[in-house]
Amino acid sequence: MTCYFSEKVIEDVIAFHGHSCPGLAIGIRVAELAMRKFGDQDSTEMVTVSETDMCGVDAIQFLTDCTYGKGNFIHRDYGKMAFSFFDRLSEKGFRVLLKPDARGAVGVQLDTLTELTGSESEAAATQQKITQLRQQLQERFMSLPLEEMFDVTQLDSGIPRPAAILQTLVCECCGEAMMESRSRRFNGKVLCIPCFATVEQKI
Repeated sequence: MTCYFSEKVIEDVIAFHGHSCPGLAIGIRVAELAMRKFGDQDSTEMVTVSETDMCGVDAIQFLTDCTYGKGNFIHRDYGKMAFSFFDRLSEKGFRVLLKPDARGAVGVQLDTLTELTGSESEAAATQQKITQLRQQLQERFMSLPLEEMFDVTQLDSGIPRPAAILQTLVCECCGEAMMESRSRRFNGKVLCIPCFATVEQKI
C-alpha cells in the first residue's frame, strides 16, 4: 500500500516543512492513518497529541488541520515516536506508535554509518552513503503498509479539554503581560516564569 495523498499534496507538505526526510514521511503516513480512521475532516473535531517534536509534526499539522496555534495540537515532550488522535464529537481515540522494525535493514545500516568516524575523505564517502540511505528509508516509509509501520491502540479516555481563555496578568518584575496559568508567586508578588527563575534559587 502506497501513501494515498496525491503527489501535489506531498509536494505542498515538503514545501511547508522546508525539506523532505524520513521523519516527514512518518508524519505524512501518521496523518494518513488518522484520516483513514476518522474519515472526512468536516465530520470530526480532531485533536492530536504528539509525544515528539520531530519533523513529522509539521506534516500532521498541515494535513489534519490540527495546529499548535488553534489548541487542537498538543506536544508532550516524551521523546517517543507516538501520536494520539481524538475526535471530540464521537469521543473516540487511538494512539499510533512507530514499530521498532518499521525502519528495516536500511534503518540498521543508517544507524551503523551514523556512528562511524574516520578520516576526512572517509567522512565524505560516509556522508554520501548516509544521504542515499536516508532517501531509501524515506521511500520505504512512503510505501510500507500502515499495519506494518505502526502499532495502533484504541483509547477510551484522555481526550484533551478544549483550550480555555484565561485571565492576563502583569509580571510585577518586568511589567510584561502573561497568561494566568503561566504565572508564579514569589515573596507576595506575581511573576512571569523567566523572572521567577532569576529569584528562586532551587530551580
